[in-house]
Amino acid sequence: QVQLVESGGGVVQPGGSLRLSCAASGSIFSINIMGWYRQAPGKEREPVATIRSGGSTNYADSVKGRFTISRDNAKNTVYLQMNSLKPEDTAVYYCNAVILSSVLRADDYWGQGTQVTVSS
Repeated sequence: QVQLVESGGGVVQPGGSLRLSCAASGSIFSINIMGWYRQAPGKEREPVATIRSGGSTNYADSVKGRFTISRDNAKNTVYLQMNSLKPEDTAVYYCNAVILSSVLRADDYWGQGTQVTVSS
């Protein structure tokens, strides 16, 4: 079974920074797309940033210039560097990946979520 394990969440002051990590493990043949989504209380889950295997990235307008997504293919890990954090960034952040397993089955996987709280 494939698992996504997230880390790096926490509580920071406005203007602070956090770096989220998400490591995929298991019977992995390849990972096509990895990304981050977030869900604030009372709101729907929304995409934050994604990165494809070729390196192309997409960002939500609300985080452009502040967040940077990257991946280490050798480690099957995706990162989200979050700078200049704002209170409205407060949410549970979820890692997502489309993974082809060792038996060539493609599935969409989600991490368990990590809480990011931005407050003074």
